[in-house]
Amino acid sequence: MITRDEAVEILHEHLKEDNLIKHSIATEAVMRELAKKLGHNEHEWGLTGLLHDLDYTLTADEPSMHGEKSAQMLSGKLPDYSVSAIRLHAAEMNNSGTPATEFDYALRCGETVTGLIMAAGLVRPNGLQDMKPKSLKKKMKDKAFAASVNRDTIREHENIGLDLNEFLSLSITAMQSVSKELGFNDQG
Repeated sequence: MITRDEAVEILHEHLKEDNLIKHSIATEAVMRELAKKLGHNEHEWGLTGLLHDLDYTLTADEPSMHGEKSAQMLSGKLPDYSVSAIRLHAAEMNNSGTPATEFDYALRCGETVTGLIMAAGLVRPNGLQDMKPKSLKKKMKDKAFAASVNRDTIREHENIGLDLNEFLSLSITAMQSVSKELGFNDQG
């Protein structure tokens, strides 16, 4: 298995867009927190989150291959269950199957919630600082806010045994821990 430094190198080799790098870092942080909470390997879960969209730019004109190309690139570098989850995080696009494991669902809802949290942080005067699950729940109900964020995928948190408050709180905390890397200057 690759190291985090190797993963960061691979990430920067394939993704040049700042927003995609930030999304990857946010997803890594959320996945590490989920692993800690659920009793799994934080390193493996984190690397999977960091590299889940590795092929995003490559498949921009061929969305049916999103997740598939990443899985091919990462085969042998990450555990098989990570490669499978990366493929399945985009199952609606690539017809790779149905998510089945706790890890599959964790990656799907974990990477999706980052978009909602980032969008909310960008419109708040304090960024991610003092963000509460209650305010995110209101944003989830407002379909015009961060309209591209799939609320149904976020609700897959139920498949990993967390209620919405707990999932949002954990995700906020995770992203606060990397807030400077995400472009927020509100946290240390």
